[in-house]
Amino acid sequence: MTVADLHVHTTQSDGTMTIEEIPAAARAAGVDAVAITDHDRLHPDLPAPVTVRDGIEVVHGIELRVEAGDQRLDLLGYGARRTEALVDECERIQRDRVERGAAIVDRVETRLGVSLPVEPRPGLGRPHIARAIAEVSDYSVQGAFDELIGDDCPCYVARDVPTFERGRALLAEACNLVGLAHPLRYDDPSAALAHCATLDAVERPYPYEGSVDLAPVEAAIDRYDLLATGGSDAHGDRLGLAGLDSDEWARVRSRLDLSGE
Repeated sequence: MTVADLHVHTTQSDGTMTIEEIPAAARAAGVDAVAITDHDRLHPDLPAPVTVRDGIEVVHGIELRVEAGDQRLDLLGYGARRTEALVDECERIQRDRVERGAAIVDRVETRLGVSLPVEPRPGLGRPHIARAIAEVSDYSVQGAFDELIGDDCPCYVARDVPTFERGRALLAEACNLVGLAHPLRYDDPSAALAHCATLDAVERPYPYEGSVDLAPVEAAIDRYDLLATGGSDAHGDRLGLAGLDSDEWARVRSRLDLSGE
């Protein structure tokens, strides 16, 4: 039974729920704890590594994209504190997001001859742009990704992200636990999992499309003595589609700073 969903996004990045709406969604899913892991951004309304909001434990986390050789990976930091270095890097990334978002919007508008109902801003992600495309064109949200703004598509613009080494160091200083997100989603899962040698955890339960073989993830957990985290990667209001059971959550929680309760 899932009691902790440790991969949830809010309107601070590309989710649709505010932080105030999280507890009700968690209760509806039967979840006792969630981690807010907005993209490249610390949540301003989470003052401590772990807090309790309306009876739900809320872990302050972050999902940070990094450059790792031939592919980009997503790192998850849990129990986040606002260190000067991490705050500065997040602000730099958000400035780049604004510029990148404006460039993508300009390319889409030029290609389709439309005006998109979205403005470049901190926290803007491609899901926001995809939803805007769907509002004013015949493209669905997924179609917008598949044909316009996905990687290698005509309107795609790459982001400037930190290296794996710098990202890991920033998170290690600011967070009590640093792990690899959704390891089987990358083009080269083996190379991604090899980076777990210098991490604390890896995401095991995750709502992959179709069936996947978790054996490589289990092998990495054994090889590198990792904790298993897990979550739904929720961008909407449905939580608990993947996550940790009570024993797994207890092991993760023991590594987090609970002084914010």
